[in-house]
Amino acid sequence: MLADTRSYQDKSQAAVLKQLNTTTDGLTSNEAKKRLAQYGPNAIPEQKRNNLLDFLKRYWGPMPWLLELAIVLTLILGHDTESIIIFVLLTINAVIGFVQSNNSQKAVALLKKKLEIMATVRRDQAWQALAASQVVPGDIVQLKIGAIVPADLAIIAGNVTVDQSALTGESLPATASAGNLLYSGSIVKSGEVQAVVLNTGTTTYFGQTVTLVKTAKPKSKQEELMLAIVRYMLYLGIAASVIVAIYGLYLHESPVFILSFVLIFLIGSVPVALPAVLTIVQAVGAMALSKKGIIVSRLTSLEDAASIDIFCFDKTGTITQNKLSIIACQPLTGYTAEQLLDAAGLAADQEHPDAIDQAVLNYAAEIKHPLDFSKRQQFTPFDFATKRTEAVITTTDHRQMRVIKGAVPTILALYAKQHPADTAPASAAIQQLATANAKKGYRSLAVASVVDSQMALVGVLAIADPPRADSASMLARLKNLGIKPMMITGDSVPIARDVAEQVGIGTKILPAKALKTGTTADKIQLIHESDGFANVFPDDKYQIVKLLQEDGHLVGMTGDGVNDAPALKQAELGTAVSSASDVAKASASIILTHPGLHDIIAAITTSRQTYQRMLTWVINKITKVIEIIILFTLGFFWLKVSLVSLLGMSLLVFANDFATMSIATDNVQSTAGPNQWRLGPLTAASGVLGLWFALVDLVIVWLGLNLFPPQLASLANRCFNWFGLQLPVPAADRPGRSHFWTSWPSRTLLAVN
Repeated sequence: MLADTRSYQDKSQAAVLKQLNTTTDGLTSNEAKKRLAQYGPNAIPEQKRNNLLDFLKRYWGPMPWLLELAIVLTLILGHDTESIIIFVLLTINAVIGFVQSNNSQKAVALLKKKLEIMATVRRDQAWQALAASQVVPGDIVQLKIGAIVPADLAIIAGNVTVDQSALTGESLPATASAGNLLYSGSIVKSGEVQAVVLNTGTTTYFGQTVTLVKTAKPKSKQEELMLAIVRYMLYLGIAASVIVAIYGLYLHESPVFILSFVLIFLIGSVPVALPAVLTIVQAVGAMALSKKGIIVSRLTSLEDAASIDIFCFDKTGTITQNKLSIIACQPLTGYTAEQLLDAAGLAADQEHPDAIDQAVLNYAAEIKHPLDFSKRQQFTPFDFATKRTEAVITTTDHRQMRVIKGAVPTILALYAKQHPADTAPASAAIQQLATANAKKGYRSLAVASVVDSQMALVGVLAIADPPRADSASMLARLKNLGIKPMMITGDSVPIARDVAEQVGIGTKILPAKALKTGTTADKIQLIHESDGFANVFPDDKYQIVKLLQEDGHLVGMTGDGVNDAPALKQAELGTAVSSASDVAKASASIILTHPGLHDIIAAITTSRQTYQRMLTWVINKITKVIEIIILFTLGFFWLKVSLVSLLGMSLLVFANDFATMSIATDNVQSTAGPNQWRLGPLTAASGVLGLWFALVDLVIVWLGLNLFPPQLASLANRCFNWFGLQLPVPAADRPGRSHFWTSWPSRTLLAVN
């Protein structure tokens, strides 16, 4: 049994190695194999997909049950052909749904394979590159700049600065040296270490986040929609069946005749092709998005995304660049901004810069301020003991000057030591700048100089993780689409508030602890009154999404780290950005492969186009059901016969569903605001259309009877031919446009109809 990662915090190196039964030379290959079998791969276990079970599940559910009941009843009545037709329809639905779902899973699996993390591990007393999934407790690993920490580690030699934003949401790097712990998912920004593996997979410190991911169960709006549509149509079919059955008994019709009539209503009213059409519509949208570099891993999210009215954004790496930048150059009196930048730049490591040095060098390049490194005579890189960098440069008057940069407390302590009697004015000025920067969420870097043993404070550089260039415009477009953006971050309130204001989200950013008290209603109201939350943990993000969903909202969520994964899975549209961790990608509904967030706009507009296509099909189907029910019921009362046989109805349903599948490719426009399924008004509107078509049908039947009097036996055939000709007509009814002539139907829709 492995110990909790945090329990190693205060143990000596010898004690840690002894507890893990390893040495600084690492494990042998044989021992590593044994431990891999004992502890399992260093990966997040995913539920294996059983293709056979996944396919068979498509024969299970409310709609398949109705069709299976119809098959049983037709077999009892001896209508073998009809039962075969219904079974074929059911199987077509299952095959289409399975194939499209399988294609999406393959795309995600391919992406994960391309992004597999490698680790440098010492095995058999030699360093070798292995897949991170093969790392086991007791392994010795080596980490350099840019490496992703593959597991929970204890450093045994070296020093590093690490970016833990994927875990904590904190954008500023942390330092670690021998004896310190490193957590899985962190990224090494500078330095080099050797470390021993403490825990892997779900036993890592942040394994609890993975457990929370499993707990997240997004409610399927697609399933609710399908059940609601089936329920509406079935109610109509049952009501008509009862009326016809009572009238049939009154006319002393045989039970077989009445049951056949009921089956006609059942087959006609059940939206047989709904699952297949929904899957095809979503697959068409997913294919369109894949061409734009957006991978859809959960097809149902495309339908849900059309109704999203709140979008929660993680800050670090999502709205911001996850890269430190100089925000302001703040020299003290007597110095210029150029002198301050010169001192800071020449005290930076030009060849192997850490995150802060890189920020200084980038800033100098951005404002086109040349740094003359030929003046630098000596350079001392960042030291984890002194916590500063130094350089000796030659001034224009040929004197030697030492320039120093580091954190404000470090530089002020050094200044106070050299000037114990007179530190107040300059120190107070530096402290005042640092305090003002902190209120804005900026980190301060102090710079000092030493000439002839006299130390002077030069000024402060304000550092922050700035927003991406496209974040503000993307969020503005999102608001125009009727979606409220919110920021949910693990960073501090001042930092979150400053970034939120810059990108146009707002300034009312509250600490997550504000949601720890009060009733559910109080918490929901607080969320609605705020622009976002800071200092959040994974469970906080997850709870915020759930609270919004409980209040009737459909929620989008973006993120890139392990800490975002539970909320990504719970949201209707969980969006993993291009730099996201494997856990975040596995939890998300869609995965962006391009940096920035502009692709989210494409996902929203595509989802609304998907909704429009689905709405067209639903209107078409409900109209047809109402038409059939009214026509057959009135026709039976009028002529005392069924206008179409059971076989004819089965063929008509098959033909109509085949024709209307082409709606999935129709040309449509996305709406300006979130879409909502309101089946009540939708059914009423379809009822008017259905009544109109039924009346037209009855007029045609009346004309046929009077102008070309047929035998009743051939009446069904004539009606079948007429219904077959006019079934596709409503497919041309395409909502979402101001006028029908503003856009032509797709070629596929025209060809089929």
